[in-house]
Amino acid sequence: MLQRYFGSGEWKFIEGQSGWNNTMRFIEANGRRWVLRIYETHKDAEKIKFEHEILLVLSECSLPFQVPVPVKCEDGSTVVELEDGTGRLACLFHYIEGHRPEEGSTEIAYTFGAATGQLSVALASLKVEGKPMYPPYYEMDSAHPLCMPSKVAEFCFNPPTEFQGQSAALRVIGEAIQNFRGYLPQFRELPHQLIHGDINYSNSLVSESESDGKCVAAILDFEFCTRDLRVMELAVIVSGFLTGELALDNIEGILSGFGEQLQLERAEVEAIPLLVQLRILDVFLHFLGRYLDGVDGESVLKEQTLYALDGLRQLEKVEGEILGLSFQYLTTK
Repeated sequence: MLQRYFGSGEWKFIEGQSGWNNTMRFIEANGRRWVLRIYETHKDAEKIKFEHEILLVLSECSLPFQVPVPVKCEDGSTVVELEDGTGRLACLFHYIEGHRPEEGSTEIAYTFGAATGQLSVALASLKVEGKPMYPPYYEMDSAHPLCMPSKVAEFCFNPPTEFQGQSAALRVIGEAIQNFRGYLPQFRELPHQLIHGDINYSNSLVSESESDGKCVAAILDFEFCTRDLRVMELAVIVSGFLTGELALDNIEGILSGFGEQLQLERAEVEAIPLLVQLRILDVFLHFLGRYLDGVDGESVLKEQTLYALDGLRQLEKVEGEILGLSFQYLTTK
């Protein structure tokens, strides 16, 4: 596959961090570093082409941070099928200097929120020819075709033998999913635009600035970029900061940074706690689908079940404070 990019040249693999969904390899070739990404969640070239179109247009915008830039191979394509008989697709990106923020780090919460707001503004005005391939978060059944309501209910309320130890957690999650469906009509009336849809510390890089200390160097992984609720971008981030002693400090920093870039409508702000819950439930459904499809084993889904339960419990404790902070920073006075 790399010969499609480097011809008969030489390259070597080096160690680096990866993520949950796809296989990542870091490469040195032609005196530079590159990132090889093998998609494990799907084999749909059109999804990747849309993602790459977004990235190529964003790379021309005047953003204060970088986004991944896909590399064209010998035939001009940015997507290559592996020749191992699996049908998996892969691509190559230019390497971006930086490192992942530490989990629970409060040093860059404000700048992280500001970067998210800047990206949201850029995505709102982006002109692309392709069409989004993923439905909005709130269209749960379309987003997770393997997780139809009856199958989710059966799994959560009558779990398989190997998940009996998680039965209490699954029941809480199942009830939250059932209750959530009643809110879907109101979401369809809120402002929509292109969103990244998965911004979190693991999908970002930070660097050290002599003048500003830690700053956001890059926002990564636009695989799930789609047209969705504008405010969903923010809800996704907040959902990742519900735990820890400084959770509300982190959330306040993110909201204040975002609010300096973009103000939201009152109805959007009121929806934030519910949309944070939606993100938690969506992640669970994502991994339930991967389990049902044979991509992940039961240990991964058990871990994600506990994450979801913890997130729902933490949200219940602080949703009032989140709503108050959201109105403080995200609406015009």
